[in-house]
Amino acid sequence: MNDRVTPPMHALPDGEAELTLVVRLPWEDVARLGQEAGRLATQMRRPVTLEEAVSHRLRSSRIAAHAKPAGEQPPPAVTAASVSSLPSRPPAEQARQAIDRINGTAGTA
Repeated sequence: MNDRVTPPMHALPDGEAELTLVVRLPWEDVARLGQEAGRLATQMRRPVTLEEAVSHRLRSSRIAAHAKPAGEQPPPAVTAASVSSLPSRPPAEQARQAIDRINGTAGTA
């Protein structure tokens, strides 16, 4: 039997919907989302969560898709080519390096 349940969806006052997801991502993608959150925080001049960065990225992709001429496909939000190809490392090492990249301390230790 499958114990997974459909995540609840909530209507928001601004006409949008909120839904909770659990997504498994490689550390490199998490680092990219951290960089996106940093750029967005600089632009908005306030702290930004990874959830906000993902929502912003998805909205930007959707808006860009509507602006494209008919027949053109929008690029995926995160592609394999957008993440650097790294040799296989233990998960703890991947996490440390991803955190270092997010914090801007990669290669300074």
